[in-house]
Parts: sequence; C-alpha cells; structure tokens
Amino acid sequence: MLWRRGRAYAPDLRERVFAAADDGLPVGRIAVQLRVSVSYVSKVLSRRRQTGQTSALPQRCHVPLRLADLHGTIEAQVSMRADATIAELRAWLANTHKVSASTGLMWKTLAALKLTFKKKSLRAAEQDRPDVARARRMAGKATGHDAGAACFHR
Repeated sequence: MLWRRGRAYAPDLRERVFAAADDGLPVGRIAVQLRVSVSYVSKVLSRRRQTGQTSALPQRCHVPLRLADLHGTIEAQVSMRADATIAELRAWLANTHKVSASTGLMWKTLAALKLTFKKKSLRAAEQDRPDVARARRMAGKATGHDAGAACFHR
C-alpha cells in the first residue's frame, strides 16, 4: 500500500479494516492481509470503539509559521517597497523588529503571503507594430525558428 507522510489512508481501506474486524479477524492478521501496520489497524478500531467515528480526522500542522505575527507588517513593507530584495527585507526585519530570518524563511513567508519577486519585463511597444511583427516572422522563417515558440537563450 502506497502511503505518503502527512496523508490519511484511503477511505475504502478503512472500510476493509472494519469489515475484517467485524468478521472476527485479529488485528495482526488484518494488518498483514491489508499490508498496513498493526498500529494503524488498532488505532482505527479503537477510535471506532471509543467515539463511533469511522472517517479520518483532518490533517493539521501543529507548527505555527515562524513570522506569522509579522505577516501584516511584512506585507505592508513589500507594498511600500515593491523593488526590495530578499536581503533588504531581511535587513529591515533585523533592524526594525530585531528578528533574524534566513533567505529560505523569507521566501517561504512571501510565498505564504502570495507575494512574488518576479520582475516582469516590460513589453516593447514596437512589437505590436505590423511592420515589426512581419519582420520578426520573416527572421524566424529564415533561421528555421518559430517566433511564437518558447526556446532557451544563453
């Protein structure tokens, strides 16, 4: 049985555990038969016995985000200085709030806030002119490249 950390087993597996237990099979045999741990089988059956609950509980993360109490101020700082780098934000946190944050922590915090540091290049207005578009298409045909296709550049 494939299982990934932090994810509950499939509901049909729980149902098979309950069905096997209702048929009178011992916990160890159920675990071997369904290729799960004895601990899983005993926990599922004891939860059903104690609470009557047969579905999995929602997964929870018990570790709060490290900079959670500063999210509002970080968001305000980024909106005031949209061109700030990660290093500048780290320095601002250290100077203003006396908090040390790694580059990775800043990236994770900005991702949690759904903020991005991607610099979008401005589209040159002349690319929309018909004569420039025609010249680009012709240059692409001459070199064998499609002007609309994505490609890597060095």
